[in-house]
Amino acid sequence: MEPLAQQLKEQLKARHQLLTAEFSQHKIKPEELLHSLCDSVDAVLVQLWQALELPKELSLIGVGGYGRGELFPYSDVDVLVLLPCSPDEKLRLKLELLVQHFWDLGLTFGHSIRTTSECLQESKADIAVQTSLLEARLVTGSRQLFRTLRAEYNAAMNPQDFFRAKTLELRQRHIKYEDTPYSLEPNCKESPGGLRDLQVILWIAKAAGLGNSWSELASRGLITKPEARQLKRNERAFKDIRIRLHIHAKRCEDRLVFDVQTAIAETFGFVSTATRRSSEYLMQRYYWAAKLVTQLNTILLQNIEAQLFTSSSIPHAINADFDAEFIEINGFIEPKNLQLFEYRPSAIFDLFLLLSQHSKLKGMSAPTMRALWHARFKVNGKFRRSPRNHELFIQILQAPQGITRALRGMNQMSILGRYLPNFRRIIGQMQHDLFHVYTVDQHILMVIRNLRRFTMPEHAHEYPFCSQLSANFSQFWLLYVAALFHDIAKGRKGDHSALGESDAKLFCHQHQISQEQTDLIAFLVKHHLLMSQVAQKQDLSDPDVIQHFANAVGNERYLTALYLLTVADIRGTSPKVWNAWKGKLLEELYRLTLRTLGGETSSPDRELKNRQNDALAILHLDGLSENAHEKLWQQLDVVYFLRNDANDIAWQTHAFFDKINDTAPIVKCRAASIGEGLQVAVYIKDQSDLFARICSYFNDQGLSILDAKIHTTKHGYALDTFLISISTFSGSTFSADSNQIIRVIELELAKRLASQAALPMPRKNRLSRLARTFPIVPTVELLPDERGQYYLLSITANDRTGLLYAIARVLANYKINLHTAKIMTLGERAEDVFLIDGVTLQNPRVQIQLETDLLNALTI
Repeated sequence: MEPLAQQLKEQLKARHQLLTAEFSQHKIKPEELLHSLCDSVDAVLVQLWQALELPKELSLIGVGGYGRGELFPYSDVDVLVLLPCSPDEKLRLKLELLVQHFWDLGLTFGHSIRTTSECLQESKADIAVQTSLLEARLVTGSRQLFRTLRAEYNAAMNPQDFFRAKTLELRQRHIKYEDTPYSLEPNCKESPGGLRDLQVILWIAKAAGLGNSWSELASRGLITKPEARQLKRNERAFKDIRIRLHIHAKRCEDRLVFDVQTAIAETFGFVSTATRRSSEYLMQRYYWAAKLVTQLNTILLQNIEAQLFTSSSIPHAINADFDAEFIEINGFIEPKNLQLFEYRPSAIFDLFLLLSQHSKLKGMSAPTMRALWHARFKVNGKFRRSPRNHELFIQILQAPQGITRALRGMNQMSILGRYLPNFRRIIGQMQHDLFHVYTVDQHILMVIRNLRRFTMPEHAHEYPFCSQLSANFSQFWLLYVAALFHDIAKGRKGDHSALGESDAKLFCHQHQISQEQTDLIAFLVKHHLLMSQVAQKQDLSDPDVIQHFANAVGNERYLTALYLLTVADIRGTSPKVWNAWKGKLLEELYRLTLRTLGGETSSPDRELKNRQNDALAILHLDGLSENAHEKLWQQLDVVYFLRNDANDIAWQTHAFFDKINDTAPIVKCRAASIGEGLQVAVYIKDQSDLFARICSYFNDQGLSILDAKIHTTKHGYALDTFLISISTFSGSTFSADSNQIIRVIELELAKRLASQAALPMPRKNRLSRLARTFPIVPTVELLPDERGQYYLLSITANDRTGLLYAIARVLANYKINLHTAKIMTLGERAEDVFLIDGVTLQNPRVQIQLETDLLNALTI
């Protein structure tokens, strides 16, 4: 058998190479390749089965995709060896040899060996087994035994139970993939709108005896013939993409990740232009296809459900007036006349307004979606100019509930993009900024959803302060308009904020929105990035920063609106971008600005006194004697008190008040008051490379620095504080208990600082896959502040482990004192700002050399 197994393996390999080469040369189509690969495996398995002389009473059955007669280049081959009864010892040995030879062929096999009764038992217990058997196909062996299995399987099939199980499975899978087909790195098989969604429909239809193909479903009236052609065309497109992914990766790979998108796009003939990557053309086509599949799948599932489950189907009036144009059937909205949208297109917006007003409606009926889909071309120039439609669209935005549902439905049915042509340009448009994980249109709808949640009592626990502000904000719908336009100009040449502002003003003019309301919307669109930039990049303890920002926003209403939009916007980029530290910075900026807008002069003296008094009150509650703080505070200047809040001042005072002249380094650590991460305070005789040493330790332990405040006392001691994330802590073998981590950091960091060992060379850490695909050209900007006392060092680069240490080590080499650090990470993008001493930077040559060394450190 060994020579035969090797011969079959070589035969299979040669056939595989020939077929994939023919496909890559466009000589055969996707379906031909899938069937031919399946046939080649069939031929080999038949030879192997015959060579082993297995009993003729047994059956070798293909299941799953292989059973369907489709085999992707590197997919698993799933087979079932069907037995008439439990095997004896002799047969068991033969079956073990068979399985061994399966693997000798160089394929990845999924195999099971069962009797008919065992198959039915497993099928009843596991929907995955039941589904795989649905597509079972005899490869070789006993045809009679296979027929028996098929007959008993069909008799045991309950189409209603199968429908419920598969639709539940579908919903769970959609949730796993964030319920959107618009992820920037979709799985062409498993993501919503992908191949698996199409397979689910055909499985359910086959189980119910409604048909085995799209044309058969069309012949039964479940879909129209044009819809069947569209589904078949998109199914072929997804198969084509999946085949190319397998061939490119030389393994089973179904994800369209960034680093393969360009290569796959080029195999389709897409070419990059001056404004767009070739991958963007591919992905926009993908998203349009996934969107269509999602629409038609919804229609099909409803129609199949109607066939499988009896219902009263008695229409009910949605409104009190039964003669209204819309009715409710089984919880779904439907026009009484399905031609309504054709002869009165404004009814399209009436439909979405009713959907937003009636939360108990499950959605649109299948006939309604089909009618709406075919009537989408009625949303034309005449429709967009209609004052009635303007009024209805504003009513949808002003509805007390259901706004997100209505807008998502309008986008899904291609209504929103036709009503707002500039919105249509961003549908399926990718964002290569390393922190957005959705296409532009989906990001916008996510921001609107986030704003809507601020107004819902059931979500008040998520963002209590935002919910509080929202409750007192009149005309909240204006924020939805601003969100709709804040990124609508992405991908166009020029500043998307300014271009979006122009689009928003035109929209407001067309929709009769007052000048006062227009001004607010335009301000929010133009300045939607301002608050996050100030909070995360500038020194909030500087009264001039707060005053300048207050001048920009002008009044409390604008400030509140910008704060709410900013929080919703950051939350809508990616689940990984938002953290409690960003939330704290934004809230702090909001409160400081509010006080300034209220007429309170930003006086450092007043703020200093307030913080000191508040800190003393905390210290007294902690039991510290009345004058214990004085010796330490005498060594601290105004800047220290302005950069730390009262709680932090009290904590640090309590930790160091009796150690102001200690020679050994002292490290104190506690859980951060913001609810995430740890605060670390270091007190030690100052040294020029101290920041680098601390960063080196944090880097070694896998701890991310979120914020750093560097302070030098009057008598030459450093009092530095850090906010760190412990999600990737790697410092020991114990469990990630915060109290244990605190003790380890306090002990190990103090020991590291006392050792005075030479600074290690930065390690050459690999960039993430995403950062390698979309590299950022590192930038270093060094500018003196307005007073000429300090320099502002701004750095932008791809984020990576050890980046901050690499920067700190360069500063240490130049013996540059660091006063504060703003560490901002946006997904895979690092944007850090440092306030440094300007003494050593007066010489232009030194500045140039420093910038050069920093750039070299960023590109290691």
